[in-house]
Amino acid sequence: VTQQGSFKLSYYNEYKSYLSATMSTIEQLQAAVTQQGAIVRKLKQSDPSADELATAIEELKVRKAALVTAEKAQAALEPQVDRAKFENCMKRRFFYGASFSLYGGVAGLFDLGPAGCALKANMINYWRNHFVVEENMLEVECTSLTPEYVLKASGHVDRFSDFMVKDVKTGDCYRADHLLEAHLEKQLSSKGVSQESKDEMATVLRQIDNYGMQELGSLITKYNCKAPITGNDLTDIAEFNLMFGTSIGPTGLLKGFMRPETAQGIFVNFKRLLEYNQDKMPFAGAQIGQSFRNEISPRSGLLRVREFCQAEIEHFLDPKDKSHPKFKLVSDVKIRLYSAKAQTEGSKIVEMTVSDALNQNVIQSETMGYFLARIQQYLIAVGIPTSCLRFRQHMGNEMAHYACDCWDAECKTTYGWVEIVGCADRSCYDLNAHSKATSTKLVAQQRLETPITREVLEVAVNKAVMGKTFKKEATKVTVALNDLSDDDKEDLREKLESSGSFKLSVGENSFEITSDMISSIKKVSRTEHVREFVPSVIEPSFGIGRILYCILETNFKVRESDDKRTWLDLPPLIAPTKCSVLPLSSHTDFVPYVQEISAELRKLGIPNKVDDSSGAIGRRYARTDEIGIPFGITVDFDTVKLETVTVRERNTCSQVRVPMSEVGGLMHKLCNGLLDWEGAKKQYPEFLAQETI
Repeated sequence: VTQQGSFKLSYYNEYKSYLSATMSTIEQLQAAVTQQGAIVRKLKQSDPSADELATAIEELKVRKAALVTAEKAQAALEPQVDRAKFENCMKRRFFYGASFSLYGGVAGLFDLGPAGCALKANMINYWRNHFVVEENMLEVECTSLTPEYVLKASGHVDRFSDFMVKDVKTGDCYRADHLLEAHLEKQLSSKGVSQESKDEMATVLRQIDNYGMQELGSLITKYNCKAPITGNDLTDIAEFNLMFGTSIGPTGLLKGFMRPETAQGIFVNFKRLLEYNQDKMPFAGAQIGQSFRNEISPRSGLLRVREFCQAEIEHFLDPKDKSHPKFKLVSDVKIRLYSAKAQTEGSKIVEMTVSDALNQNVIQSETMGYFLARIQQYLIAVGIPTSCLRFRQHMGNEMAHYACDCWDAECKTTYGWVEIVGCADRSCYDLNAHSKATSTKLVAQQRLETPITREVLEVAVNKAVMGKTFKKEATKVTVALNDLSDDDKEDLREKLESSGSFKLSVGENSFEITSDMISSIKKVSRTEHVREFVPSVIEPSFGIGRILYCILETNFKVRESDDKRTWLDLPPLIAPTKCSVLPLSSHTDFVPYVQEISAELRKLGIPNKVDDSSGAIGRRYARTDEIGIPFGITVDFDTVKLETVTVRERNTCSQVRVPMSEVGGLMHKLCNGLLDWEGAKKQYPEFLAQETI
């Protein structure tokens, strides 16, 4: 920057190198960007000279460029998953595969194989223990087929949509934000794009989820996006509802949908669940099941599909008291947070304890903080590395129609950061919506220590006229009139006095109330011993398929000694098969020992696989490593002579010698986390042998 305040581009690269050299960590560079961003914002509010503002903005661009360079350099040093090798392994070992592949497959539909099914079952089993059992939740199982009126009330019929564009010639459909994102990422890697344009594109990408339909359409036009396959022009952006429609019954008169989420089944059963819980608040309902979304352009394997398994929790609580009785148990848990403010400003992910996040108003309530910590504990336990995990807050336009705050647990994959769990504060939206649609109170009660006396408006109806006019609907109309707020009752009185009629909305129906139906509307004193309230809801929603994919990808490894030997570092807790039983050779003397060990493991509930195929023992170890089996028991000639076996640990390939009488107990401890491998090595002598393939 010259003394006159103008910026010399010839110094740009030199200064960028200086920044990179003096600020060696990404944290320092992020802090520098944040600091300069604050200076620019302050200047814009203080009527600066044009040169002064230009200088500050150019300085901010330089710091951002240095940060991008450092982040790319750091990313290059991180272990990279070879996606081709990974997908080949998934296919060969049939963890999952395209549905109906015999007929060419259908986009967005996948089948799980034996290993994938066992992995999913173990994940769900632990989820139940970690949440349903630990938190005394009430689990339900509701139907996938949902009548239209339920989803109309919840807002899904009108607002559960994504934005879509089409190839004007072929009619191929693309999700608008994904198309724009892919186009900008391609431009960022292009050499012919100026740094200023790249900075602008990077800002757009950071806020890609925050744009509405009009903004996305303008950006697609501005950056001249084309259909990715043909290069053809695109249609104007349009909304596309993601629900699968159907009809219920043979007449076709009752319209329905395959549920887009499991949550609504819990909300419509709120009254039953509250009664089952003896009217005690707070409490949580839980449900695991299939959901269906007609994705515009499914992609990325299991990450964006049209049928998927969800595990959802609806934690009902008093909107005036969002504390949690067990918050202290997680207050010191550290989580990595990427707030909406940080995304807008281009700031960094911040690691802090849950209590600090609450005190600094990054997280709005104890209950939200409690569940974020518990979600992280679950994800780490099932195998998501801490380094690949963050919590990102939704920005304003990105928020679902029912939420007032939402944090996504995201995992870093070869596809970028992927949402695997959403934790939303749905406030009172759903219960209010279903209550209004059905004219049914969905409320909880709190007994007051001191009764409250207050004046309220009371509507007295002429039952004879109401019954004659509305017949079987009369009771519903009467309840709806009494449930009106005092302001609405005052409006009712004014309209009856002025025009003699009032239109009352009950769900989707409308009823005309006339003066002769109302005996009186007057103020009365009412003493209340309980406080009625519509509960708020905190909702952790788990995408089981996405978590499963992220576990597999982030735990896919290659042996340093042989880049052709791939293996899965799955925790014993969720590994599809916990243990392999391998005879050293096909010698007949080994058969009874193999059968005895396998039978004992099954009695202990330890899934095991016997591999008595021909081939070197090292090759068979490699096969079991590739499907994530954490332990291997080998029967050899010492087993016949001394009744001992070797136990091998997958990650280190080290082995110990164990008496046959103790191997079942050892495997039980290892597979249930009661003993780690280092502890086992201290208890039993190490066995040294070379693995030969």
